[in-house]
Amino acid sequence: MTSFAVFDTAVGACGIAWSAHGIVGVQLPEGDSASTRRRMASRFAGAVESAPPDGVQRSIGAIVALLKGDRVDLASVALDMDGVPEFHRRVYDVARTIGPGETTTYGDIARRLGEPGAARAVGRALGRNPFAVIVPCHRVVAAGGKIGGFSAGGGAATKRTLLAIEGAQLF
Repeated sequence: MTSFAVFDTAVGACGIAWSAHGIVGVQLPEGDSASTRRRMASRFAGAVESAPPDGVQRSIGAIVALLKGDRVDLASVALDMDGVPEFHRRVYDVARTIGPGETTTYGDIARRLGEPGAARAVGRALGRNPFAVIVPCHRVVAAGGKIGGFSAGGGAATKRTLLAIEGAQLF
């Protein structure tokens, strides 16, 4: 069974969904808490809104701290990647090694995967990242100091906001 909760952060109301095996998704703000709640219900059909268990509550606390500018490492948060394609899992594992305030490129992740020609595939995988901020896709930028895409609401502007909160410098 999947459950979800909506919680307030410095950037707005975010959502988190979980199963017995870990976090199954995070939703960045959709404008207001009601919109985020609707998005969570849409993304996780059949999920029930409920009070988060202790482990999920700790993850929420860490996300809240990160989004207010604290240097929080979310790499230890347990994720339920059931149904996530193998290549995406590998990309997400590498992305989780990028610390707060750091950035890297799509091409660098491809090289670290041993697939130097796969920068676009890395971008597609990150564009489908269900674990926003826990898998810090916002820390992955295009070559030449360009911001690159971002699939969350607000697009590249949201990505810039998240990077600014973390004090990240683009190349």
